[in-house]
Order: sequence, then structure tokens, then C-alpha cells
Amino acid sequence: MTGSAALFTDRYELTMVDAALLDGTAHRESLFEAFARRLPDGRRYGVVAGTGRLLELVQRFRFEDAELEWLREHEVVRPATIDWLADYRFAGDIWGYREGEAYFPGSPLLTIQASFAEAVMLETIVLSTLNYDSSVASAAARMVSVALGRPISEMGSRRTSERAAIAAARAAYIAGFDATSNLEAGRTWGIPTMGTAAHAFTLLHDTEEAAFRAQVEAFGPKTTLLVDTYDITRGVELAVKVAGPELGAVRIDSGDLPTVVAAVREQLDALGAVDTKITVTSDLDEFTIAGLSGAPVDAYGVGTAVVTGSGFPAAGMVYKLVARRDDAGEWIPVAKASTQKASVGGRKNAARRLDATRTAREELVFVGDGPDGEAEFDAGDRLRPLMVQLVAKGEVDPAFLGAAGTTAARAHRAEVMQELPIEAFRLGRGEPVIPTNYR
Repeated sequence: MTGSAALFTDRYELTMVDAALLDGTAHRESLFEAFARRLPDGRRYGVVAGTGRLLELVQRFRFEDAELEWLREHEVVRPATIDWLADYRFAGDIWGYREGEAYFPGSPLLTIQASFAEAVMLETIVLSTLNYDSSVASAAARMVSVALGRPISEMGSRRTSERAAIAAARAAYIAGFDATSNLEAGRTWGIPTMGTAAHAFTLLHDTEEAAFRAQVEAFGPKTTLLVDTYDITRGVELAVKVAGPELGAVRIDSGDLPTVVAAVREQLDALGAVDTKITVTSDLDEFTIAGLSGAPVDAYGVGTAVVTGSGFPAAGMVYKLVARRDDAGEWIPVAKASTQKASVGGRKNAARRLDATRTAREELVFVGDGPDGEAEFDAGDRLRPLMVQLVAKGEVDPAFLGAAGTTAARAHRAEVMQELPIEAFRLGRGEPVIPTNYR
């Protein structure tokens, strides 16, 4: 495996380019758009995530010797096309919703303008990145909203593939999670990391008390002790005995959580550990977290549910050609008309209408206006423009990259959540909280 992202793609991207180069249409200036036709069942909004990762993948989309030799050996495309791929560098423009932005069905989340060949090559990495990361972020945002300000950590690395684990940690952090157990996500994206010990550490020792003493000796009394390996009541008693009333936290990973947490809180207080926090894990999702809203929980750790998008591991986004220039240089809208899969052709811009309380009421998509700011928004309306330029003539805006870009996306998501109507945060089934209308 090389550092290139060029083969993180489907074969038909290359075969389309092969045929288009042969018939002379490969260089037609084209506009592709990524959008979601619908939200997962019951969801009232989505959260855009993956943009920063995607931009880095675009920078790495190069056909190096190893990739070219493999394509040549397997006769995937003609030799002339392999020569074209050897020089491939995306030199077009990309606009999109800022990472961390809320989105709705039909929102033009990403617009790529380049030659057909340049732009179609990116379809698979656009969708694989945005579909997964946005799914995780959308689920994570729901969990954050019902956590009611209590810290929540991502700890799902063992429930997905090694690369997806890093992406999931980043997406969850953008959506408002406070930390991750994944060290590579911490190194790459600047996310705070957390973690102390699993049940295996307790089972390693001759007694639970010996395990607690070893952990406290290593990390101090402010550590978090896992108290449910054997008997929770006895575990709490030993934890306070070993660490003293200044014990940082206990973690509970099993049992009927509302009942267990209430009993543990009462026991900690009786033992004088009134400042000791209670962290719960144990297969949490947004519904179990909401069910614990009245319990004395201080922090949550979520694994499987967040890295699988809480039942929806892909956000359902698609990537479609929506316009191309004709021989006279005019933009020609194009659209798919298939049943239940129709798209809206044309260049687009987008804005969100806010009422006097700065609450979002409508997503407006302006068809025929370019994403480069050509739409004229009525100054009398409270419209917040949604699209920003991410890539200009092949150059990625560095503000959206790396740890700094991730932090900015997290901050933007927090601001956007303040605009959404209160109905957005209900977990029951419902329609998108604001409509998307085309003009």
C-alpha cells in the first residue's frame, strides 16, 4: 500500500474516463453535486462531517508507479488513459457546506467543478468519506443533545475497522463528543484521549483490591476505577478504601443502569466520596442515554452505537452530474429522472432562512446561481449563506485541514445547533425539522 488515495475508488470511475477520453467528452467542464435525497428514518437533521478528511484525500489522489503498474497489468484501461492518469492532479474548484453544518434532504453539500474526467474520478472517495463520517456525526449529535451537557466519550475502536475507527472518533468529536479512546485519532486530529483499565486488568491480579492498588499507584487517586468485574457494591467499597474519598471516578459497564447508578451514588456519598464521579458505558445509544437523564450519571462512554451511526452506517448521500457547459460555454442543467431517484439539475447556491429569534425555518436552494457567491440574497431576509469555497483551482484551503480544521468544525457544529428548532432534538420519529425549497 502506498500513500496514494487513487485506488480508493470504484473501477467504473476509470472506465468512464477511458471512454470519455476516447470520444472527446472527457474535458467538458462539468458540475457534480453530493447530496442526500432523504435522512435516515426518524432523523430530523443531519450533520456534515468528513470534509477535512476528504480534502486531504483529494491532495493524495495521485497515480504513482505502483498504482499505474497494477492498472496496466490488469488491463483496467487503455495505455493512453494510463498515461493521462499518470499526470492526474485535481485542478478544479470545490464548494460545500462547512464541516459541522446541519443538513437536510436536497442540501447541496458538496459541489465540484472541473472537467468531467477530473471530477468523476473523485466520486467514490467523496461518498465513502462523507457518507460514513456524516452518519457517525449525525448519530453522535443526537447523543450529545440528550446527554444534557454531561461529558461523553467515543470508545468504539473495537467495533469497526482500524481506519474507520479513526474517522469515527473525529466525526464524533465534531458532533460534540469530548474525547476518544483512539490514540491515532488523538495524534492525527488533536482530539483529547481517555482510558484507564478494562476488566482484564482486574482479572490479572489475585484480588480486586490488588488491581485497584496497582492502578492508583500508577495513576494517582484521581483515576477511574472499574467496579463491576465481580460485585458492584463490594467494588465501590474497595475503590474508596484504596483511593480514599478523593477517588476521581468509578466506571460501571453492566446491570440495570438507572437502578445501579442510583445505588452507587448513594453508596459513594455514604463513604464520603461525594465528589467521585460516575461514568457509565455498557452498549449506550441515544435512547439509553436519554433514559438516564434523571440518574446521577456524570459521564458517558459510547462504543458500537456511535461508530455504526446508531443503526445507519451510511448517510445515503449520492454524487450526481447536475450541469455541464455546452460548446458555446453556457451551463446546461442535467438531471436524472429515474423513479424515486430523480435529481434537480443546475448550478446551485444555498442559504438558511432564520426568523427573528434566529431559529432556522427553511433551507433555500437557489437553482441557476453558482456556488461561487453569484446568488443575490435579499437583504431584507434573514438568510445565512451555507456554501464556502474549499478548493480553488486545485489548491485546498488549509483552514479546513488537520487538527485546526477539526476544532473549527466542532465549534461550527455547536453554533449551528443553537439555530435549530427545539423539535430537532426529539428522538421520536419525525420529518426533517425544516423544509428544503428550491428557487
